[in-house]
Amino acid sequence: MRIKSQPIYATGLLALLGLVCVLFSLFTGPAAIGPANVIKALFSDQEAATAIIRQIRLPRALAAWLAGACLGAAGAGLQGLLRNPLAEPGVLGVSAASALGAVTAIYFNFAAFAFWVTPMMAIVFAFAATFALYTLGAARVSTARLILIGVGISSFCGALTSLAMNLAPNPFALSDLVNWLFGTVANRSFQDLAVAAPFAAAGFAMIMASAPGLNALTLGEETAATIGANLKRTRMLATLGAAALVGASVSIAGAIGFVGIVAPHIVRAFAGHNPARILLPSALLGGLMLCAADLAIRLAPFDQELKLGVAAALVGAPGFVWVAATTKRISS
Repeated sequence: MRIKSQPIYATGLLALLGLVCVLFSLFTGPAAIGPANVIKALFSDQEAATAIIRQIRLPRALAAWLAGACLGAAGAGLQGLLRNPLAEPGVLGVSAASALGAVTAIYFNFAAFAFWVTPMMAIVFAFAATFALYTLGAARVSTARLILIGVGISSFCGALTSLAMNLAPNPFALSDLVNWLFGTVANRSFQDLAVAAPFAAAGFAMIMASAPGLNALTLGEETAATIGANLKRTRMLATLGAAALVGASVSIAGAIGFVGIVAPHIVRAFAGHNPARILLPSALLGGLMLCAADLAIRLAPFDQELKLGVAAALVGAPGFVWVAATTKRISS
């Protein structure tokens, strides 16, 4: 009974820590606002303080948490699907395609039509990459071949993104491209969250619906098929769910790496290797990690604020190396 309840307590703790991190972010920023005024600004009109807390700090903190939660859940789902602890949202090319969508909107100035065009392009390209995967046989091919297809899609999208940066018409366009490629949640609004949230919710619902099939896959594809698992449905749900989650994440934070690898690996230390049991804790830990990273960026004594993707990579890349070095079984 203690083994079963341990993940529940840990999940509750992760949710609480995430809430604390978001709330603490409201007290942090270049404008000096006292704790009492921060609390007042949340519930009443305090003019300048209200604008800073409600329109700048709160949306930014929520955007960082939501982006991290999306990446954590997508990473856990893809690792269960591919039975590979090094899998993450970029392994199928979805992250690179989503970033390409945002870059395309900026490069061709589609973003001038409405604020939601750039994030929506990121989401659309994420689903386009998923459609390409299924067109190329993702529902039928082996896991190893699925990874190879994803690497090809990722490389192609990365090449197109680099081409757009090389041909950027002016320094301002290049700066916007860099913001999306390196990741940031600065200047995010509740409108941006409103665009991403429905896709995040749909993606998480699909990932959770794939949990029974992911459980069966731990026994191997042949055994899972023998006991009645619908592998085609599981792949479809997990891949589409990851696409929606990655699209939502990129639409509000740009390209962020390594959270989808590190969060599920840490969660396994207390939740075990059952894919179904690590989905929710991985999402909560991913949200906590990215929210904490954004908070650290704002507290760092630098003249120019670090990009969120850079900060995540500084911590996540060594974590990736550690996972690769300490994991005895990388694939099956």
